[in-house]
Amino acid sequence: MHPSPSTHRIFSPTRLWAIASNTLLELVRQKVFYFLLLFALVSIGSSVILVQFSFQQQFQVLKDVALGAMSIFTWLLAVLCTAMILPRDIEDRTLYTILAKPVPRFEYLLGKLAGVLLLLLLALSLMGVVAALVLYLRQQDVLAGILAHTAPEDLDAAVRELKASTFTANLIPGILLIYIKAAICAALTLLISSFASSPVFTIIVSVMVYLIGHIQPIAREYWLNQLPAGTIVPPLIKVFLGFVALIFPDFQLFNLIDDIVVGAAVPFAAFAQTALLGLGYTAVYTILAYLSFAQKEL
Repeated sequence: MHPSPSTHRIFSPTRLWAIASNTLLELVRQKVFYFLLLFALVSIGSSVILVQFSFQQQFQVLKDVALGAMSIFTWLLAVLCTAMILPRDIEDRTLYTILAKPVPRFEYLLGKLAGVLLLLLLALSLMGVVAALVLYLRQQDVLAGILAHTAPEDLDAAVRELKASTFTANLIPGILLIYIKAAICAALTLLISSFASSPVFTIIVSVMVYLIGHIQPIAREYWLNQLPAGTIVPPLIKVFLGFVALIFPDFQLFNLIDDIVVGAAVPFAAFAQTALLGLGYTAVYTILAYLSFAQKEL
């Protein structure tokens, strides 16, 4: 007895995983991991030129460079990879083959996005390993110098200070927020790609939204400061600012690098609130991408 067509239309994790895994393999074959080689060169190069600083300054700069490079490279991966998946599937007619089967459009889009997110997770994990390795090797080098030149009575304190300056658990929330920020960019790029006519247009608009997302909190604060002191913000302005914040995420909220590199712990409440906000943006953009893609003539 053959299953009815309606049975095929039910959401299937198996089909979703098949689309996501195939997307991941396609992206890996495009040699996008050359970004990791560049990241490794940046991290190792920065460790080499910092020998003239104190070890506290060295590790602060190394962590700053590593987290900053992770943020930039994952953003580039998110935008470039997501901007290409729909046009490439249309050009190769893979999209028509998939949708000709009992695969809903939402499942197809979600699978493609999941494949990109898997790629970002893998890339960010590898970059984290490279960063940890660079910090560890620098730690061993500095430790050898401390053991050779520090008085015995000061040795324990110096070693404790050195260990506190290297790769600590404080870096993990920062790396997770970098991933969530990249997920927002991927979902946003998918939304733009669902109605855009070319990958170039998608990339340009995504970059513009990314830049505006970093500038808009500064512009909002400046605008509100122009109001007379004690003035209550009119409801219409609040609605407008909320609408702008929905379209252009406040990416400054995800930038905790400055606090992390100096060893400050990220409060769990602040991390959870920011992470939930990022997941909310990702979900909204994904739903909007489906609504747009559902009306697209193929």
